[in-house]
Amino acid sequence: MTINTDAIIVGGGIHGCSTALHLCLAGLKPVLIEKDYAGRHASGVNAGGVRQLARDVAEIPLSIRSMGIWESIAALVDDDCGFESHGQVLVAENAAELAACRERVADLNARGFSHEELIDSAELRRLVPAVAESCPGGIVSRRDGAAQPAKTTTAFRRKAEQLGAIIREGVTAGNIRKEDRLWRVDVGGDTYAAPILVNAAGAWGGHIAAALGEPVPVTTVAPMLMISSPVPHFIDPVVILRGRKLSFKQFKNGTVLIGGGHLAAPDQDRNETVLDWRSLAISARTVFELFPAMRSATIMRAWAGIEARMQDDIPVFGPSAVHEGLFHQFGFSLHGFQLGPGAGAVMAELIVHGGTQTRIRELSIERFRNASPSATA
Repeated sequence: MTINTDAIIVGGGIHGCSTALHLCLAGLKPVLIEKDYAGRHASGVNAGGVRQLARDVAEIPLSIRSMGIWESIAALVDDDCGFESHGQVLVAENAAELAACRERVADLNARGFSHEELIDSAELRRLVPAVAESCPGGIVSRRDGAAQPAKTTTAFRRKAEQLGAIIREGVTAGNIRKEDRLWRVDVGGDTYAAPILVNAAGAWGGHIAAALGEPVPVTTVAPMLMISSPVPHFIDPVVILRGRKLSFKQFKNGTVLIGGGHLAAPDQDRNETVLDWRSLAISARTVFELFPAMRSATIMRAWAGIEARMQDDIPVFGPSAVHEGLFHQFGFSLHGFQLGPGAGAVMAELIVHGGTQTRIRELSIERFRNASPSATA
């Protein structure tokens, strides 16, 4: 049976769910197709960082747009998503790293961005009293924070469905094609047809793009996270390092979530990851070195989520360079969670109005048209 809709969205992470919700708010009725369940992969198991801090300049306008939505998230999805705004702090461990921070902030200010603020050792210790005395300063983004990723993705999915989106979970989007000026996707025994197709398939987005004639240099990765036993409260903001791979935050129950970019081995076909315990040990040691309060903690659990990483570490976002009615929204390269709400809003504007006031030109798939993809694993 063929079912006509206004748009087909492939992928049920926070980006697909946010786009479905914002299309519904614009008066369209989309179908969202997810081969597992919403938030099964990176969107549901990431660190939950809601940060503008330390982003590629090309992402900053979209990040700022998204931050405005995060600050009133409950009004949008009827759920606070566990969002808390205690800021995020990038810690410099030595004078050379602080000099790089100073250059970064000066460059952003020259471009008209003021969300990142250089801080000295005194302000660093006011914000993060437990940090090692040797750290000379860093950068703070005071509006940043963190949220609960699974709760957030579920809230977007639920609200989109309430507003009229069709949600198909546990079924694969097959035989994606364009016939008679409509995109068609087979889902079980049904075929959905629409003038719009959104490729928000996360780690599988590169495969869809390549099948539709737009290969890009993307690899599949699985960033690892671990959670500690409870320790007495010692920190409010989320902390990341300028040099070494580390990010962490403390929850109200005293446990500490530790991440930073060390990777597990992903198996897309089996929906599984194999953890790299040596790399996890490096992250743990880094925390213990910088924060003596953590030295009594033990690691309770570790995991990883599968996602796509672009060669240039910024996403593919916007209209296809080849096909009318095709839009890409994948490859967020380990830092897409915060962008989700804003990306959905901007994608809906592109689809409904044909354009947006939010600058996204540098994220276009056009940047790869004359380059041969070096990896599509």
